[in-house]
Amino acid sequence: MEQLRWLVLVLCGVTLVNAFQDGGVGGLEPGTDDQSTTTHSAVSEHLTDINRVPPTPPEDKLLKCVCSDCDTGICETDGYCFVTVTIDTSGETQIYKKQACLDKSKQFPPEHAHKCRGGYSHNVYPWLEEEVLCCHHADFCNSQLPTASPGKPPLPSLPPKAANPWSRPGDRGGEASSVWKWSDLALAGAVAMSLLLTVILVAVMCYWHHRKQRSERIRRGFPDVESILDRSEVPLMGPHTTIRDFIELTSSGSGSGLSLLVQRSIARQIQLIEIIGKGRFGEVWRGRWRGEYVAVKIFSSRDERSWFREVEIYQTVMLRHDNLLGFIAADNKDNGTWTQLWLVTDYHENGSLFDYLMRYTVDTAGMIRMALSIATGLAHLHMDIMGNKGKPAIAHRDLKSKNILVKSNGTCAIADLGLAVRYDSATDTVDIVPNNRVGTKRYLAPECLDESMNMDHIDSFKRADVYALGLVYWEIARRCNTGGGCEEYQLPYYDMVPNDPTIEEMRKVVCIYKQRPIIPNKWQSCEDLRVMSKLMKECWYHNAGARLTALRIKKTLANLGAHDDLKC
Repeated sequence: MEQLRWLVLVLCGVTLVNAFQDGGVGGLEPGTDDQSTTTHSAVSEHLTDINRVPPTPPEDKLLKCVCSDCDTGICETDGYCFVTVTIDTSGETQIYKKQACLDKSKQFPPEHAHKCRGGYSHNVYPWLEEEVLCCHHADFCNSQLPTASPGKPPLPSLPPKAANPWSRPGDRGGEASSVWKWSDLALAGAVAMSLLLTVILVAVMCYWHHRKQRSERIRRGFPDVESILDRSEVPLMGPHTTIRDFIELTSSGSGSGLSLLVQRSIARQIQLIEIIGKGRFGEVWRGRWRGEYVAVKIFSSRDERSWFREVEIYQTVMLRHDNLLGFIAADNKDNGTWTQLWLVTDYHENGSLFDYLMRYTVDTAGMIRMALSIATGLAHLHMDIMGNKGKPAIAHRDLKSKNILVKSNGTCAIADLGLAVRYDSATDTVDIVPNNRVGTKRYLAPECLDESMNMDHIDSFKRADVYALGLVYWEIARRCNTGGGCEEYQLPYYDMVPNDPTIEEMRKVVCIYKQRPIIPNKWQSCEDLRVMSKLMKECWYHNAGARLTALRIKKTLANLGAHDDLKC
């Protein structure tokens, strides 16, 4: 592709250079020196008879001409005799001449040489003028120009020609103006053709690139919605239909989300408003659809696999849950030069749990509400629902406070399923490429850091999720205000590793030294914080098999929330 672009630029450059060479004669300002003009007129006086080109002689007779560069001093031609006169006025005025033959084969255009059209003048510099004059009315007709020698009287001048109101001082009049007009047209035509050729080639390359990308997506198994949309249109609902109405009326009740065509219909009507976040995948925008705010996660085309995986997970049967981020639509927007991959979800103005805890504190009831909702969402994700249209067990693999959103009612929703894996009960396998070093290094479980995790069992991934859940609970508990103040927000292991730790640094702290985030002693004086700290420790066990399940954590927190009479 890059080589083709360079070829286009080279072709356009060559065309323009040729156009300038063909049409740029006389392009510099003629000299205004009076002495040059007088001398030039004097030379032209003696060439008046040469300047008028009579009819072409018979074809069978060759014309003899004086040749200043030939050994014999004579040349024969079937075309013209010519003489080139060069006038140099840079110092003392000097006149140089060159005599030779101009064959028909060297004439352009044929039979009517451009050089011989009533005299051809070329101002190379203001002080240097070159004039070519042709004749073929008699042999040696180009010998009639006398030389101008120093000390001799100046050559007589030609009678002045009719003045051309459009010519510059020193121009030759009407013939030169005609030449200028044709050269300008030739140059303009060359530029126009170059631009047209460039536009056509760029359009062809963009179309070819688009078709290639589409074919590659189909070959790799990605859904191709272009052909479907070309054959049908989605009947849009009324102007007051909400997204929830769309989901209830168009889904089949299986919980797998909207149909493909309805998703594309919604995505095409979304107006992007502002960027609300950036990450390794791309950008997150706040958008508007029929008065409702939505979140639009835009992946770059190089992250197509991540986009496809997340869409695939979100469309799993029976996945929809109040504590999982609500999936609305997916779309791939291709403008011919690049592809934007959209993932449209519910919008939550409080942002991520990380952002929320940085700005606000929570009370014990808010802490339990958050913790219970996260455990409920994770338990639903981990659950394997049997049946004809059952839901497979899914592990998140990148659970952290930045991937959890805070809803307006104080509960949370788990988001970002781009690294999730599913368990296939039919083949008893986990659909994942063998590479356990994924996700955020700060939240990786010990078995992920030391590469001892069993990648063939879904339970291994579930236990790694629970370890990360314990770290998220520690972040929430630090911001719980029990009346005596609370700690400032910090990430787990903030006092043990740098801001962007490496795998080796985390492995030393978590696996070798077996360190865990510090639990303040004052948490033991509050029943809710005491239960939370106990849950954290049971999520952090180095032995993955000893950790609690998400369902067990959910039940413990539900029982804790039911005791409204507990006071700190």
